[in-house]
Amino acid sequence: MTSRRELAVVVAIIVLAAALAVAAPGFFAPANLRDLFLANLPVLVVGIGATLVILSGEIDISCGSVFAVCSVMAGVLAKTTGSVTVALAGGCLMGALLGSLNGVLVAYARIPSIVVTLATMIGLRDGLRWATGGTWVAGLPSSFQWLGLSQRAYPVIAGAIVVALFAAAAGVLGHVVGGRAVYAVGSNAVAARLAGLRVERVKWVVFAVAGALTAVAAVLNAMRFNQIPSNSGLGLEMKVIAAAVVGGAAITGGRGTMRGTLLGVVLLGAVGPALTFFGVTPYWERALQGAIILVAVAAEAWRR
Repeated sequence: MTSRRELAVVVAIIVLAAALAVAAPGFFAPANLRDLFLANLPVLVVGIGATLVILSGEIDISCGSVFAVCSVMAGVLAKTTGSVTVALAGGCLMGALLGSLNGVLVAYARIPSIVVTLATMIGLRDGLRWATGGTWVAGLPSSFQWLGLSQRAYPVIAGAIVVALFAAAAGVLGHVVGGRAVYAVGSNAVAARLAGLRVERVKWVVFAVAGALTAVAAVLNAMRFNQIPSNSGLGLEMKVIAAAVVGGAAITGGRGTMRGTLLGVVLLGAVGPALTFFGVTPYWERALQGAIILVAVAAEAWRR
């Protein structure tokens, strides 16, 4: 069942598309749409994990830093070992471990998630800057980039991977006991515990899954380029949290859908490029994202 928030986002997307069609038809050029599609695939993958965390009643603002660490880790492993399998596995394992660390501190040490993920966000970002000296990972082997760069199949293959992850997450939330447990924990952790759910385990798992998904997004994104920036993922946490909240996820947990997050990614992902086509400085993009979050949360509070 489609919520009012999702319908509102659909209407906003249609209005934005209509305005672009009239004022900036160049926005719909195939090359621009392709770039927009590829740029937002990693955002959607990270958004899936962020939505799971929000549904459980927690928040994760460290995903941008985890994204950067996993990108660099995969690139370094690809250069040192020459094995794309090792690079992919190492990057994804790093994401799962970092997500698990957040989960342990939140679920078992009972430290507020905003505090934990703020600390890991700053610590990982500064630690990576110290370890790399701010330099990018260059000289990547061709085997690591077999999927990206100029390969015509990349949009299809990467899109198929993201669709599979999205469908799996939506299916688990809607039809699997573990997915329903995430909603239960986010709605009322005390009642969930009394009903026999292992609240700590549920929260630990969603953080671990979110970390692993962030790593998958980082590796998919890294394969597109000749070099891997050591500062990648800046502002990513803002985008994914905004997408989930705008799509109808309650910031307090217990309500939201993957479909809503997808709509949020589409809307917010189009805002920045749309500003450029409208002749507005792109620096307004983050301000608009913040305003959209504020409006969505205020609407949620009014509804309650």
